[in-house]
Amino acid sequence: MLEPMALTDRLDNYCERIGPEFWSEPFNALTNAAFLIAAVAGYMLWRRRTPDDFLALVLIGIVFVTGVGSFLFHTFATRWASLADVIPIALFIHVYLYAALNRFVGLPWWAALGVVIAFFAATPFAGQAVAPLVGSSAGYVPALVAIFVVGGLFVVRNAPLGREVLLTGVIFAVSLTFRTLDGPICDRLAIGTHFLWHILNGLVLFLLLRVLIRQRAG
Repeated sequence: MLEPMALTDRLDNYCERIGPEFWSEPFNALTNAAFLIAAVAGYMLWRRRTPDDFLALVLIGIVFVTGVGSFLFHTFATRWASLADVIPIALFIHVYLYAALNRFVGLPWWAALGVVIAFFAATPFAGQAVAPLVGSSAGYVPALVAIFVVGGLFVVRNAPLGREVLLTGVIFAVSLTFRTLDGPICDRLAIGTHFLWHILNGLVLFLLLRVLIRQRAG
């Protein structure tokens, strides 16, 4: 009989990790500062431009928690730490998608919520379809597609900000490429490339926050 998985089980998911010690992934751990910097920069912009926008503040808080959760995962490397890593990321994707559909595309709240629910339900199946190509990064491909779809629709309503969303999608695609390459190039680059995913993703999250705040500020 298979043993049930415990939240304290150790995980070894990334090239840089060479043992169970706390600092076995120093680059992956320390580059989570990119998320914290993105959250602080987003908060400063929010306070200056749209201090009454509660939804944007929630997203800024999620970005900060994402940095903390990812740091925990790349230091403790357990199943509970993995949950601390992936749950905030999933929250940001779905809350931001709702905000973007409502504010950028102009859908009423109920329609935007319906699309988000459908997106949530379809993501696992879409991830399975592309998993042979991108491995463990498959779960992020639907979010990449969503950025380009929303950005394309947003260009019609607001060309400058819509183009910023599309540019952010390009940066996210590069970031996702580094995440995908971490395992395949491990034999040639001991530290892997996952830390570049952190750095670029911090930039991606800040740019998404900036578009949301600037759109609301008019």
